[in-house]
Order: sequence, then C-alpha cells, then structure tokens
Amino acid sequence: MLVDDEPKATMLLSMQLAEMDDVTVVGTAADGDAAFAAVSQLRPDLVFLDIEMPGRSGIEVARRLIATSKVEVIFVTAFSDFAAEAFNLEAVDYLLKPVRPDRLRETLRRARRRLQQRTGAHPSTAAGQDTIWVPSRHGGVRVSISDIRRIEAARDYALLYTDTHTHIIRTTMRDLEQKLDSRQLLRIQRSLFVRPDIVVRVERSGRRISRVETDDGAILEVGASYASRVAQALDPNGELLPPPRRPSEAQQSAD
Repeated sequence: MLVDDEPKATMLLSMQLAEMDDVTVVGTAADGDAAFAAVSQLRPDLVFLDIEMPGRSGIEVARRLIATSKVEVIFVTAFSDFAAEAFNLEAVDYLLKPVRPDRLRETLRRARRRLQQRTGAHPSTAAGQDTIWVPSRHGGVRVSISDIRRIEAARDYALLYTDTHTHIIRTTMRDLEQKLDSRQLLRIQRSLFVRPDIVVRVERSGRRISRVETDDGAILEVGASYASRVAQALDPNGELLPPPRRPSEAQQSAD
C-alpha cells in the first residue's frame, strides 16, 4: 500500500513496483487518517509511507500503524532529516526520492525476509562474535558485524543494513574505519562500507576498479582513492590490481 499526498509520486512508485516480482499495490491513501482506514480494511504486508503530509506526519502515522497492526513500514521521502526517527521505529528502510530501482529491489528483499521471519519461515543464521550495540525502540540491540551487509553515512549518523533490518547509530565513518576489520567490512568510498564476501563482480574505469556488484544486484561506486585497497582486499593474490604499464605508457607518462 502507498501513502503519499503527491499523486505524481504515488503514480511513479506504483509504476516502479509494477516492474518488481511478487508485488501488488492493493491501495493508496493521501493522508494519515485515510491510511489508517485503508490498512484496517486491506491489511497489506507493507506500507510505503511519505513523511511530509497534511495533518498527521508520516512518523506519527508509522508509530500508530506499528503499534496497532502487523504491517511493515518503508519510508519514501524527499527529506533525509527524519532518518533517525524512522529507524528508531524499526522501519524496513528509508528511501529518498527519486527512488533508484536497485535500492527499491534491495528494500523489497529485506522486507520479504522480515515477513518470513515473522511467520517463522526464515533460515537460521549464526551470529559472529564481534558485535555493535545499536539503539532500538525498546532500548538497545546487539548486531553481529558478520550480519551487516553494508554501512552508509547519513550526516552525523551511520545506517547499518542487514538482511532484514536497517539500524542507525550516531558515529562517523572515520571512527568506524578505525574500529572495523576491513576483512569484515571494507570501506569503498567516503560514505560507504561493504562486506567483502558479498561482492560478486567488479567493473573497471581505465586502470582502476570503479564499481562493485553485490550478490543482491546492487551496484556500488568505488572512490578513486579507495580503489587500490579495495582490489587488495577483494583479491590478496593481486589479480585485481592494475597491470604494470607497458614501456610506451610509462614513457608517455614521464613526458
């Protein structure tokens, strides 16, 4: 179900979801009160929820929906300011407009896993020994570093993405880089860490790695200053490092 007071935004998201497998938009609403009524009647699994709406804000709507129903909430907004509040409500994800198709697919995969967990159909996973404490709606939760797929910067916060949840902590990427082992989470640009073992393909731009693809199809940019260490981390044998320059190339560079 989609909740947004902008018809164009609702139409665009509906078109994007129509391209996704096993997704059906069962209804729409343009404000909080209409959303409550529609959720009660339609009983959707997921609600894509805008934040800035007439009357009740999306945060207020989500808080009530989560407290009174079994629906999972995905925020879709043009504003990044409310990310901390959104993840404190344990939303599935926080998407910024315009929504990229790869981010939408990733969010839907996470939502499906969470729904499977809710019905007891999820596979068990072994937790690693290294963990990070993150705040939750009811206090705090210990997250295994081995379960984190990637970490993104969000101003003064960092977003930790697992298969089923998105957590938010107040920290900087520099602090995280000092604490984390690059064999567990590898920094590939100023604002992004990724778990090396989920990288399935790399792309080059000239002599350096410019992008990596993860096992869920996400394409992630690699910063130029991080390309060499990314290559070394992904392939200690050195096959991903740039090949030695030919003599003619070296001569041209010297000239």
